[in-house]
Amino acid sequence: MTLFVGDIAPNFTLPIEGGKSITLSSLRGKKAIIYFYPKDATSGCTKEACSFRDYKSQFDKKNTIIIGISKDSIRSHEKFKEKEQINFTLASDEDGKVCEAYGVWVEKSMYGRKYFGIERSTFLIDEEGKINKIWRKVSISGHVEDVLEAT
Repeated sequence: MTLFVGDIAPNFTLPIEGGKSITLSSLRGKKAIIYFYPKDATSGCTKEACSFRDYKSQFDKKNTIIIGISKDSIRSHEKFKEKEQINFTLASDEDGKVCEAYGVWVEKSMYGRKYFGIERSTFLIDEEGKINKIWRKVSISGHVEDVLEAT
């Protein structure tokens, strides 16, 4: 599925730490940054998460929630959050349905080998649940600053 700016963001309910869950539609009235990343505790994903962590107070001032989504388990997210002092929500999409709905589960290629994985992508959702901006194939350096500027 391909999403475009102006589309209503696909709703989801996903498990998060502490035995809770998060539903996108429950965040109406606030902006949301939904960012998809391949794997907890890998170098690029750690750098991205720590950048969002470091700028969280500035997103808070703009009434913006941050949610990181990967296919990692809640247990993996909890360890990652604790180790890196992540101060925002990480949601687990173990069955990949939300990744598919957002079009980030894609065929990739590494060293000539093809496989499916999460394409690092970020979606800015406005207060009414519409997609305001999309970043695909994210390059981590400077990305969080770009997202902050767009909110």
